[in-house]
Amino acid sequence: MFEQFGIDACRSGSHSLTDACRTAAVDPDAVVRALEALPPPASGADDVTQWPVERLIDYIIDTHHGYVRSALPAITRYLAKLNDVRGARHPELARVAACFDGLRADFEQHMMKEEQVLFPYVRDIATRGETGGRTPSPFGTVENPIRMMEREHREAAEAMETIRELTNGYKAPEDGCATYAVCMDELDRFERDLHRHVHLENNVLFPKAIELENGY
Repeated sequence: MFEQFGIDACRSGSHSLTDACRTAAVDPDAVVRALEALPPPASGADDVTQWPVERLIDYIIDTHHGYVRSALPAITRYLAKLNDVRGARHPELARVAACFDGLRADFEQHMMKEEQVLFPYVRDIATRGETGGRTPSPFGTVENPIRMMEREHREAAEAMETIRELTNGYKAPEDGCATYAVCMDELDRFERDLHRHVHLENNVLFPKAIELENGY
């Protein structure tokens, strides 16, 4: 529902709804009415806030990291082809490709840091917390790498916002080919997945990790 109103719920997660609506230039009352009209969740099993951190981490890696690793090179190829064939008529494609190349390099490093450093530590504190042990921290407190991950999430969201603006909301131009349309659809899908991906980390997993560490 937030996406339909152009609200990035991940970047605005710590803001009030009024402030988020002001940033997106939408009517807060209209957003509230739309949210109130949403049906209730199907079942408690779908409530990610109740999942243990081990399940959250597995889901993030399998579902979102897995998708990102397949989508990044595919979208890169689409953009390179479009820029080669249609870049003269659409010079914005070069900027889109350059922006996405930067996002790709940064996000591949980002996922590696999560999978090799942050996530194993969070798994460990969850496991040792059950037995009363204490996990030595390589970074002082888990809040330090979390702040870094959140900053990198914001940077990725800003890159996709720039790409969305350059592509007029991921719309192929009138003279665009089938590849152009597919590429825009894939960029749109990538941003939507990014929103869900970041939501699970920023708003669910990271607070749980801080709570676990502070629970010793």
